[in-house]
Amino acid sequence: MKKIILITGGSSGMGKSAAYLLNEKGHTVYAAARSVDEMKDLEEKGIHIVYLDLTEEKSIVSCVEKVLAAENQIDVLINNAGYGSYGAVEDVSLEEAKRQFEVNLFGLARITQLVLPKMREQKSGRIINISSMAGKIYTPFGAWYHATKHALEGWSDCLRLEVKDFGIDVVVIQPGGIKTPWGEIAAENLKKTSGDGAYATIANKVADSMHETYTSDRLTDVDVLGKLIAKTAVTSSPNRRYAKGFMAKPAMFLRKWLGDALFDKIMRTQMK
Repeated sequence: MKKIILITGGSSGMGKSAAYLLNEKGHTVYAAARSVDEMKDLEEKGIHIVYLDLTEEKSIVSCVEKVLAAENQIDVLINNAGYGSYGAVEDVSLEEAKRQFEVNLFGLARITQLVLPKMREQKSGRIINISSMAGKIYTPFGAWYHATKHALEGWSDCLRLEVKDFGIDVVVIQPGGIKTPWGEIAAENLKKTSGDGAYATIANKVADSMHETYTSDRLTDVDVLGKLIAKTAVTSSPNRRYAKGFMAKPAMFLRKWLGDALFDKIMRTQMK
């Protein structure tokens, strides 16, 4: 059955990949992002593109209203937009920390709030939240990013309980290391934020380690996650969670079964 699907963060990476795949399957896809110019290739394939800034209320409202005005329904919302803000807690400004939460959690929550009334009316719908293995583990200098993903995990669980009786599914996808610019951008931001000063020595070592990892052949191709997201959007009985990508399952397994002291030792190897 043809579905109306709204994907945030559709200008690159997993979001763009999923948009292509869902469009090829005949679904009506709306890809939303700030970088509209980077979605022109999607538009050429018949995918609708929408400007969206998750830090601006008017932009979020306008995005949802545009889809509903054209289609009068939204069957699937894929909350994919997000970024990683890295730096020592002491160095990251609270302004930046709040922006990290605005994009990764509060903007996501607001667009979900706006989509839910129509899904309740339809008595069907699916919310797919792209979390991360970072929502279950922790790494050096990623406090604010991990905080948003840990929050998203708990938020999604609560939402799932609330909307189940309305025929709405809530699914969490936890990517591991994926071949996107995310890691390199996070490493660069870490150097800018904490590459000088009290944390410089270890911050630069961690940034170099991140750069090495995210430019290696070990990472999972973005289309692997795109296929998972696309499949999850339309399958009849989705799981509550999916973990996919380099180190996702091993890292979360270790965090679950090792004590804090042992896991700390593993994480601190990046700092030496």
